[in-house]
Amino acid sequence: MQQRRKFLQQTAALAGGGLILSSLNNKAFAILNNGIKPSDQVNIGAIGINGMGWSNLTAALKVPGVNIVALCDVDKSVLDRRMAELGKMGVDVSKVKAYGDYRKLLDQKDIDAVIIGTPDHWHALIMIEACQAGKDVYVEKPVGNSIEECRAMVAAQVKYNKVVQGGQWQRSQQHFRDAVDFIRTGQLGNIRTVKVWCYQGWMRPQPKVANSAPPAGVDYNMWLGPAPKQEFNASRFHFHFRWFWDYAGGLMTDWGVHLMDYAIFGMNADVPKSVSALGGNFAYPDLSQETPDTMGALYEFDKFNLIWDHAMGIDNGLYGKDHGIAFIGNNGTLELDRGGWEVYEERQSKNKVKVERKSPTDNGLIKHWENFIAAVRSRKHESLNCPIQTGAHIATVCQLGNIAFRTQEKLVWDKDKARFTNEAINKKYFGKEYHNGYKLPKL
Repeated sequence: MQQRRKFLQQTAALAGGGLILSSLNNKAFAILNNGIKPSDQVNIGAIGINGMGWSNLTAALKVPGVNIVALCDVDKSVLDRRMAELGKMGVDVSKVKAYGDYRKLLDQKDIDAVIIGTPDHWHALIMIEACQAGKDVYVEKPVGNSIEECRAMVAAQVKYNKVVQGGQWQRSQQHFRDAVDFIRTGQLGNIRTVKVWCYQGWMRPQPKVANSAPPAGVDYNMWLGPAPKQEFNASRFHFHFRWFWDYAGGLMTDWGVHLMDYAIFGMNADVPKSVSALGGNFAYPDLSQETPDTMGALYEFDKFNLIWDHAMGIDNGLYGKDHGIAFIGNNGTLELDRGGWEVYEERQSKNKVKVERKSPTDNGLIKHWENFIAAVRSRKHESLNCPIQTGAHIATVCQLGNIAFRTQEKLVWDKDKARFTNEAINKKYFGKEYHNGYKLPKL
Protein backbone atom coordinates (compact mmCIF):
# COMPACT_ATOMS: atom_id res chain seq x y z
CA MET A 1 0.00 0.00 0.00
CA GLN A 2 2.81 2.41 0.87
CA GLN A 3 4.65 1.63 -2.38
CA ARG A 4 1.47 2.18 -4.39
CA ARG A 5 0.83 5.48 -2.66
CA LYS A 6 4.43 6.59 -3.19
CA PHE A 7 4.10 5.88 -6.90
CA LEU A 8 0.86 7.84 -7.08
CA GLN A 9 2.40 10.73 -5.18
CA GLN A 10 5.27 10.81 -7.66
CA THR A 11 2.78 10.72 -10.55
CA ALA A 12 0.89 13.68 -9.12
CA ALA A 13 4.11 15.60 -8.50
CA LEU A 14 5.18 15.09 -12.10
CA ALA A 15 1.82 16.31 -13.30
CA GLY A 16 2.10 19.38 -11.09
CA GLY A 17 5.58 19.99 -12.45
CA GLY A 18 4.29 20.54 -15.99
CA LEU A 19 4.41 17.12 -17.67
CA ILE A 20 1.90 16.76 -20.47
CA LEU A 21 -1.25 15.42 -18.81
CA SER A 22 -1.99 13.18 -21.77
CA SER A 23 0.96 11.07 -20.72
CA LEU A 24 -0.87 10.08 -17.55
CA ASN A 25 -2.96 6.92 -17.58
CA ASN A 26 -6.71 6.85 -16.91
CA LYS A 27 -6.20 5.83 -13.28
CA ALA A 28 -4.05 8.88 -12.61
CA PHE A 29 -6.66 11.12 -14.28
CA ALA A 30 -9.37 9.69 -12.04
CA ILE A 31 -7.30 10.28 -8.93
CA LEU A 32 -6.55 13.87 -9.89
CA ASN A 33 -10.16 14.59 -10.78
CA ASN A 34 -11.85 13.38 -7.59
CA GLY A 35 -10.07 15.94 -5.43
CA ILE A 36 -8.48 13.45 -3.03
CA LYS A 37 -4.70 13.39 -2.92
CA PRO A 38 -3.11 10.16 -4.17
CA SER A 39 -1.87 9.11 -0.74
CA ASP A 40 -5.45 9.15 0.56
CA GLN A 41 -6.99 6.99 -2.18
CA VAL A 42 -8.43 3.77 -0.72
CA ASN A 43 -8.90 0.73 -2.94
CA ILE A 44 -11.47 -1.78 -1.73
CA GLY A 45 -12.49 -5.32 -2.59
CA ALA A 46 -15.91 -6.70 -1.66
CA ILE A 47 -16.44 -10.34 -0.66
CA GLY A 48 -20.08 -11.47 -0.62
CA ILE A 49 -22.16 -8.96 -2.58
CA ASN A 50 -25.71 -10.29 -2.65
CA GLY A 51 -27.19 -8.36 0.29
CA MET A 52 -25.54 -6.07 2.83
CA GLY A 53 -22.20 -6.55 1.13
CA TRP A 54 -23.63 -4.68 -1.86
CA SER A 55 -25.28 -2.04 0.34
CA ASN A 56 -21.91 -1.47 1.99
CA LEU A 57 -20.17 -1.20 -1.34
CA THR A 58 -22.59 1.39 -2.72
CA ALA A 59 -22.26 3.39 0.53
CA ALA A 60 -18.46 3.16 0.36
CA LEU A 61 -18.42 4.55 -3.17
CA LYS A 62 -20.15 7.70 -1.91
CA VAL A 63 -17.03 8.50 0.16
CA PRO A 64 -14.59 10.61 -1.90
CA GLY A 65 -11.37 8.80 -2.75
CA VAL A 66 -12.77 5.26 -2.43
CA ASN A 67 -12.27 3.02 -5.47
CA ILE A 68 -13.70 -0.45 -6.05
CA VAL A 69 -11.08 -2.70 -7.64
CA ALA A 70 -12.39 -6.24 -6.96
CA LEU A 71 -15.59 -8.19 -6.37
CA CYS A 72 -15.99 -11.74 -5.10
CA ASP A 73 -19.02 -14.00 -4.80
CA VAL A 74 -19.53 -17.75 -4.96
CA ASP A 75 -22.64 -17.21 -7.12
CA LYS A 76 -21.61 -16.17 -10.63
CA SER A 77 -25.08 -14.81 -11.41
CA VAL A 78 -24.75 -12.40 -8.48
CA LEU A 79 -21.24 -11.48 -9.56
CA ASP A 80 -22.32 -10.78 -13.14
CA ARG A 81 -25.32 -8.75 -12.00
CA ARG A 82 -23.25 -6.57 -9.67
CA MET A 83 -20.62 -5.94 -12.32
CA ALA A 84 -23.36 -4.75 -14.67
CA GLU A 85 -24.78 -2.50 -11.96
CA LEU A 86 -21.36 -0.99 -11.32
CA GLY A 87 -21.15 -0.17 -15.00
CA LYS A 88 -24.49 1.64 -14.84
CA MET A 89 -23.12 3.62 -11.88
CA GLY A 90 -20.28 4.90 -14.03
CA VAL A 91 -17.55 2.62 -12.70
CA ASP A 92 -15.01 1.44 -15.28
CA VAL A 93 -15.60 -2.28 -14.77
CA SER A 94 -12.61 -3.16 -16.96
CA LYS A 95 -10.54 -2.15 -13.96
CA VAL A 96 -12.58 -4.28 -11.50
CA LYS A 97 -11.43 -7.88 -11.12
CA ALA A 98 -14.01 -10.58 -10.45
CA TYR A 99 -13.38 -13.66 -8.30
CA GLY A 100 -15.23 -16.71 -7.09
CA ASP A 101 -12.59 -17.48 -4.43
CA TYR A 102 -11.97 -14.84 -1.75
CA ARG A 103 -8.39 -16.02 -1.26
CA LYS A 104 -7.48 -14.81 -4.74
CA LEU A 105 -8.97 -11.42 -3.94
CA LEU A 106 -6.88 -11.22 -0.76
CA ASP A 107 -3.77 -11.87 -2.88
CA GLN A 108 -4.46 -8.75 -4.96
CA LYS A 109 -1.74 -6.35 -3.86
CA ASP A 110 -3.42 -3.02 -4.61
CA ILE A 111 -6.38 -3.67 -2.27
CA ASP A 112 -6.21 -1.62 0.93
CA ALA A 113 -9.44 -2.74 2.60
CA VAL A 114 -12.08 -5.43 2.15
CA ILE A 115 -15.80 -5.66 2.79
CA ILE A 116 -17.03 -8.95 4.22
CA GLY A 117 -20.71 -9.39 3.36
CA THR A 118 -20.87 -13.19 3.33
CA PRO A 119 -23.17 -15.37 5.44
CA ASP A 120 -22.24 -15.16 9.12
CA HIS A 121 -20.38 -18.49 9.32
CA TRP A 122 -17.66 -17.09 7.02
CA HIS A 123 -17.04 -13.76 8.79
CA ALA A 124 -14.34 -14.85 11.23
CA LEU A 125 -12.14 -16.81 8.83
CA ILE A 126 -12.16 -14.18 6.10
CA MET A 127 -11.59 -11.31 8.53
CA ILE A 128 -8.60 -13.06 10.11
CA GLU A 129 -7.10 -13.98 6.75
CA ALA A 130 -7.64 -10.44 5.46
CA CYS A 131 -5.70 -9.03 8.41
CA GLN A 132 -2.96 -11.58 7.77
CA ALA A 133 -2.86 -10.38 4.15
CA GLY A 134 -2.33 -6.78 5.30
CA LYS A 135 -5.84 -5.50 4.57
CA ASP A 136 -8.07 -3.33 6.71
CA VAL A 137 -11.56 -4.77 7.12
CA TYR A 138 -15.20 -3.72 7.26
CA VAL A 139 -17.04 -6.83 8.46
CA GLU A 140 -20.81 -7.16 8.46
CA LYS A 141 -22.69 -7.86 11.66
CA PRO A 142 -22.79 -10.08 13.59
CA VAL A 143 -19.02 -10.05 13.42
CA GLY A 144 -18.74 -13.66 14.61
CA ASN A 145 -21.00 -16.71 14.64
CA SER A 146 -19.81 -17.95 18.06
CA ILE A 147 -18.21 -16.56 21.20
CA GLU A 148 -14.94 -18.27 20.29
CA GLU A 149 -14.94 -16.68 16.82
CA CYS A 150 -15.53 -13.24 18.31
CA ARG A 151 -12.47 -13.61 20.52
CA ALA A 152 -10.31 -14.85 17.66
CA MET A 153 -11.32 -11.83 15.57
CA VAL A 154 -10.32 -9.40 18.31
CA ALA A 155 -7.01 -11.22 18.74
CA ALA A 156 -6.32 -11.03 15.00
CA GLN A 157 -6.94 -7.28 14.90
CA VAL A 158 -4.56 -6.76 17.81
CA LYS A 159 -1.87 -9.07 16.39
CA TYR A 160 -1.86 -7.61 12.88
CA ASN A 161 -2.72 -4.02 13.91
CA LYS A 162 -5.30 -3.51 11.17
CA VAL A 163 -8.28 -1.14 11.15
CA VAL A 164 -11.40 -3.29 11.58
CA GLN A 165 -14.91 -1.82 11.71
CA GLY A 166 -17.99 -3.84 12.63
CA GLY A 167 -21.09 -3.24 10.51
CA GLN A 168 -23.27 -1.83 13.30
CA TRP A 169 -23.85 1.38 11.36
CA GLN A 170 -26.26 2.84 13.91
CA ARG A 171 -23.15 3.61 15.97
CA SER A 172 -22.50 6.40 13.45
CA GLN A 173 -26.03 7.79 13.09
CA GLN A 174 -26.50 11.07 14.91
CA HIS A 175 -29.98 10.63 16.38
CA PHE A 176 -28.94 7.37 18.04
CA ARG A 177 -25.96 9.11 19.62
CA ASP A 178 -28.11 12.08 20.64
CA ALA A 179 -30.52 9.74 22.42
CA VAL A 180 -27.66 8.19 24.39
CA ASP A 181 -26.39 11.66 25.30
CA PHE A 182 -29.85 12.48 26.68
CA ILE A 183 -29.95 9.26 28.71
CA ARG A 184 -26.58 10.18 30.24
CA THR A 185 -27.98 13.48 31.55
CA GLY A 186 -29.94 11.50 34.15
CA GLN A 187 -33.22 13.26 33.40
CA LEU A 188 -35.04 9.94 33.00
CA GLY A 189 -34.25 9.10 36.61
CA ASN A 190 -33.39 5.60 37.71
CA ILE A 191 -33.69 3.21 34.74
CA ARG A 192 -34.63 -0.24 36.02
CA THR A 193 -35.84 -1.88 32.82
CA VAL A 194 -34.79 -1.70 29.18
CA LYS A 195 -37.08 -3.33 26.62
CA VAL A 196 -35.81 -4.23 23.14
CA TRP A 197 -38.17 -5.57 20.50
CA CYS A 198 -37.94 -6.62 16.88
CA TYR A 199 -41.24 -7.39 15.15
CA GLN A 200 -40.67 -8.06 11.46
CA GLY A 201 -43.89 -8.74 9.61
CA TRP A 202 -42.23 -9.06 6.21
CA MET A 203 -39.79 -11.77 7.28
CA ARG A 204 -40.90 -15.26 6.34
CA PRO A 205 -38.83 -18.45 5.96
CA GLN A 206 -39.07 -20.44 2.76
CA PRO A 207 -41.29 -23.49 2.21
CA LYS A 208 -39.73 -26.86 2.90
CA VAL A 209 -38.40 -28.27 -0.36
CA ALA A 210 -36.37 -31.32 -1.35
CA ASN A 211 -32.61 -31.16 -1.66
CA SER A 212 -31.38 -30.50 -5.19
CA ALA A 213 -28.32 -29.73 -7.25
CA PRO A 214 -26.93 -26.22 -6.68
CA PRO A 215 -27.91 -23.62 -9.29
CA ALA A 216 -25.56 -23.27 -12.25
CA GLY A 217 -22.62 -21.03 -11.44
CA VAL A 218 -22.78 -21.56 -7.65
CA ASP A 219 -19.69 -22.92 -5.90
CA TYR A 220 -21.66 -24.60 -3.15
CA ASN A 221 -18.66 -26.21 -1.47
CA MET A 222 -17.10 -22.76 -1.08
CA TRP A 223 -20.42 -21.40 0.22
CA LEU A 224 -20.47 -24.11 2.91
CA GLY A 225 -16.86 -23.50 3.89
CA PRO A 226 -16.41 -24.48 7.55
CA ALA A 227 -20.09 -25.43 8.00
CA PRO A 228 -21.12 -29.11 8.08
CA LYS A 229 -21.38 -30.86 4.75
CA GLN A 230 -24.97 -30.97 3.54
CA GLU A 231 -26.73 -31.34 0.23
CA PHE A 232 -27.88 -28.10 -1.36
CA ASN A 233 -31.34 -26.92 -0.35
CA ALA A 234 -32.83 -23.77 -1.85
CA SER A 235 -34.63 -22.87 1.39
CA ARG A 236 -31.29 -22.51 3.21
CA PHE A 237 -29.58 -20.41 0.56
CA HIS A 238 -28.91 -16.67 0.09
CA PHE A 239 -30.98 -14.50 2.46
CA HIS A 240 -32.56 -17.48 4.25
CA PHE A 241 -29.31 -18.86 5.66
CA ARG A 242 -30.25 -16.68 8.68
CA TRP A 243 -32.74 -19.24 9.97
CA PHE A 244 -30.25 -22.11 10.44
CA TRP A 245 -27.82 -22.60 13.32
CA ASP A 246 -24.99 -23.84 11.09
CA TYR A 247 -24.75 -20.46 9.41
CA ALA A 248 -26.29 -17.80 11.68
CA GLY A 249 -28.46 -17.10 14.72
CA GLY A 250 -31.87 -15.92 13.54
CA LEU A 251 -33.36 -12.55 14.43
CA MET A 252 -31.36 -12.36 17.66
CA THR A 253 -28.08 -11.99 15.79
CA ASP A 254 -29.53 -10.42 12.62
CA TRP A 255 -31.33 -7.41 14.15
CA GLY A 256 -30.36 -8.01 17.75
CA VAL A 257 -26.78 -6.84 17.33
CA HIS A 258 -28.11 -3.44 16.22
CA LEU A 259 -30.77 -3.00 18.86
CA MET A 260 -29.15 -4.76 21.80
CA ASP A 261 -26.01 -2.77 21.06
CA TYR A 262 -27.72 0.53 21.78
CA ALA A 263 -29.56 -0.87 24.79
CA ILE A 264 -26.26 -1.80 26.40
CA PHE A 265 -24.43 1.28 25.09
CA GLY A 266 -27.16 3.53 26.47
CA MET A 267 -26.91 1.89 29.89
CA ASN A 268 -23.10 1.95 29.79
CA ALA A 269 -23.23 -1.74 30.72
CA ASP A 270 -20.80 -4.60 30.18
CA VAL A 271 -21.97 -8.23 30.34
CA PRO A 272 -25.03 -9.72 32.06
CA LYS A 273 -24.85 -11.84 35.19
CA SER A 274 -27.40 -14.31 33.88
CA VAL A 275 -29.68 -14.93 30.92
CA SER A 276 -32.72 -17.10 30.26
CA ALA A 277 -34.88 -17.42 27.15
CA LEU A 278 -37.94 -19.12 25.70
CA GLY A 279 -39.73 -19.24 22.40
CA GLY A 280 -40.28 -21.42 19.37
CA ASN A 281 -41.50 -21.58 15.79
CA PHE A 282 -45.06 -20.49 16.42
CA ALA A 283 -45.71 -18.23 13.42
CA TYR A 284 -44.53 -20.54 10.65
CA PRO A 285 -44.19 -24.07 12.07
CA ASP A 286 -44.48 -25.62 8.62
CA LEU A 287 -41.80 -23.51 6.93
CA SER A 288 -38.06 -24.18 6.68
CA GLN A 289 -36.31 -22.82 9.74
CA GLU A 290 -34.41 -23.85 12.88
CA THR A 291 -33.99 -20.55 14.74
CA PRO A 292 -37.11 -19.37 16.61
CA ASP A 293 -39.53 -17.04 14.87
CA THR A 294 -40.81 -16.03 18.32
CA MET A 295 -38.48 -15.53 21.28
CA GLY A 296 -38.09 -13.66 24.54
CA ALA A 297 -34.90 -13.37 26.58
CA LEU A 298 -34.24 -11.88 30.02
CA TYR A 299 -30.79 -10.50 30.77
CA GLU A 300 -29.88 -9.73 34.37
CA PHE A 301 -27.44 -6.87 34.95
CA ASP A 302 -26.31 -5.41 38.26
CA LYS A 303 -28.75 -2.49 38.34
CA PHE A 304 -31.33 -3.22 35.66
CA ASN A 305 -33.04 -5.92 33.63
CA LEU A 306 -32.97 -6.07 29.83
CA ILE A 307 -35.84 -7.78 28.01
CA TRP A 308 -35.50 -8.92 24.38
CA ASP A 309 -38.65 -9.77 22.40
CA HIS A 310 -38.78 -10.77 18.73
CA ALA A 311 -41.49 -12.00 16.39
CA MET A 312 -41.54 -12.70 12.68
CA GLY A 313 -44.81 -12.12 10.85
CA ILE A 314 -45.96 -9.26 13.13
CA ASP A 315 -45.35 -5.52 12.72
CA ASN A 316 -47.38 -4.27 15.66
CA GLY A 317 -44.74 -3.85 18.37
CA LEU A 318 -44.49 -1.56 21.38
CA TYR A 319 -45.39 2.12 20.86
CA GLY A 320 -46.73 1.15 17.43
CA LYS A 321 -43.20 0.47 16.17
CA ASP A 322 -41.96 -2.74 14.54
CA HIS A 323 -38.64 -2.35 16.36
CA GLY A 324 -37.18 -0.20 19.09
CA ILE A 325 -35.50 0.25 22.45
CA ALA A 326 -37.33 1.63 25.49
CA PHE A 327 -35.31 2.96 28.43
CA ILE A 328 -37.91 2.99 31.21
CA GLY A 329 -36.99 5.45 33.97
CA ASN A 330 -38.73 6.78 37.04
CA ASN A 331 -39.30 10.18 35.40
CA GLY A 332 -39.94 9.11 31.81
CA THR A 333 -39.36 6.55 29.09
CA LEU A 334 -37.11 7.20 26.11
CA GLU A 335 -38.12 5.25 23.01
CA LEU A 336 -35.44 4.95 20.29
CA ASP A 337 -35.64 3.42 16.82
CA ARG A 338 -34.38 4.00 13.28
CA GLY A 339 -37.11 6.57 12.73
CA GLY A 340 -36.09 8.79 15.65
CA TRP A 341 -36.51 9.09 19.42
CA GLU A 342 -38.79 10.74 21.96
CA VAL A 343 -39.46 10.78 25.69
CA TYR A 344 -42.83 9.91 27.25
CA GLU A 345 -43.40 11.45 30.66
CA GLU A 346 -44.12 9.30 33.69
CA ARG A 347 -47.49 10.46 35.04
CA GLN A 348 -46.67 9.70 38.67
CA SER A 349 -43.29 11.42 38.74
CA LYS A 350 -42.79 14.83 40.33
CA ASN A 351 -39.83 15.35 37.99
CA LYS A 352 -41.70 14.97 34.73
CA VAL A 353 -39.69 14.91 31.54
CA LYS A 354 -41.01 14.93 27.98
CA VAL A 355 -39.23 15.36 24.63
CA GLU A 356 -41.03 15.61 21.32
CA ARG A 357 -40.04 13.29 18.49
CA LYS A 358 -36.51 13.85 17.11
CA SER A 359 -36.12 12.58 13.55
CA PRO A 360 -32.98 11.34 11.78
CA THR A 361 -30.87 13.96 10.01
CA ASP A 362 -28.33 11.76 8.23
CA ASN A 363 -27.68 8.41 6.58
CA GLY A 364 -26.15 6.13 9.21
CA LEU A 365 -24.59 3.67 6.77
CA ILE A 366 -22.80 6.37 4.78
CA LYS A 367 -21.64 8.04 8.01
CA HIS A 368 -20.31 4.68 9.21
CA TRP A 369 -18.31 4.34 6.00
CA GLU A 370 -16.97 7.87 6.30
CA ASN A 371 -15.83 6.98 9.81
CA PHE A 372 -14.13 3.77 8.63
CA ILE A 373 -12.32 5.40 5.70
CA ALA A 374 -11.14 8.26 7.91
CA ALA A 375 -9.63 5.71 10.31
CA VAL A 376 -8.01 3.81 7.42
CA ARG A 377 -6.33 7.04 6.34
CA SER A 378 -5.33 8.28 9.79
CA ARG A 379 -4.49 4.85 11.29
CA LYS A 380 -6.23 6.04 14.48
CA HIS A 381 -8.02 2.90 15.61
CA GLU A 382 -9.56 4.75 18.54
CA SER A 383 -11.56 6.94 16.15
CA LEU A 384 -13.67 4.01 14.92
CA ASN A 385 -17.31 4.16 15.98
CA CYS A 386 -17.59 0.35 16.03
CA PRO A 387 -14.17 -1.28 16.36
CA ILE A 388 -14.05 -5.07 16.28
CA GLN A 389 -13.95 -5.10 20.09
CA THR A 390 -17.38 -3.42 20.21
CA GLY A 391 -18.79 -5.69 17.52
CA ALA A 392 -17.44 -8.79 19.26
CA HIS A 393 -18.89 -7.73 22.60
CA ILE A 394 -22.45 -7.30 21.38
CA ALA A 395 -22.28 -10.41 19.17
CA THR A 396 -21.28 -12.31 22.31
CA VAL A 397 -24.20 -10.87 24.29
CA CYS A 398 -26.59 -11.97 21.54
CA GLN A 399 -25.00 -15.42 21.45
CA LEU A 400 -25.73 -15.70 25.19
CA GLY A 401 -29.43 -15.24 24.49
CA ASN A 402 -29.44 -17.83 21.73
CA ILE A 403 -27.55 -20.34 23.85
CA ALA A 404 -30.01 -19.83 26.70
CA PHE A 405 -32.85 -20.56 24.28
CA ARG A 406 -31.18 -23.66 22.87
CA THR A 407 -30.36 -25.13 26.30
CA GLN A 408 -33.63 -24.03 27.95
CA GLU A 409 -31.62 -23.25 31.08
CA LYS A 410 -30.96 -20.12 33.08
CA LEU A 411 -27.29 -19.53 32.36
CA VAL A 412 -24.89 -17.75 34.70
CA TRP A 413 -21.94 -15.88 33.21
CA ASP A 414 -18.62 -15.71 35.06
CA LYS A 415 -17.32 -12.25 34.19
CA ASP A 416 -13.80 -12.88 35.47
CA LYS A 417 -13.35 -16.08 33.48
CA ALA A 418 -15.53 -14.83 30.59
CA ARG A 419 -17.30 -18.20 30.44
CA PHE A 420 -20.49 -19.84 31.60
CA THR A 421 -20.31 -21.35 35.06
CA ASN A 422 -21.65 -24.57 33.51
CA GLU A 423 -18.70 -26.22 31.73
CA ALA A 424 -20.96 -28.58 29.82
CA ILE A 425 -22.57 -25.56 28.17
CA ASN A 426 -19.14 -24.10 27.38
CA LYS A 427 -18.03 -27.34 25.78
CA LYS A 428 -21.08 -27.59 23.51
CA TYR A 429 -21.85 -23.97 22.63
CA PHE A 430 -18.81 -21.74 23.22
CA GLY A 431 -17.43 -22.36 19.73
CA LYS A 432 -18.42 -23.93 16.43
CA GLU A 433 -16.94 -27.15 15.13
CA TYR A 434 -15.22 -26.49 11.80
CA HIS A 435 -15.59 -28.93 8.90
CA ASN A 436 -14.26 -29.65 5.40
CA GLY A 437 -10.63 -29.08 6.34
CA TYR A 438 -11.12 -25.56 7.74
CA LYS A 439 -9.76 -24.54 11.13
CA LEU A 440 -10.19 -21.41 13.22
CA PRO A 441 -6.66 -20.02 13.72
CA LYS A 442 -5.23 -19.99 17.24
CA LEU A 443 -4.07 -16.44 17.92
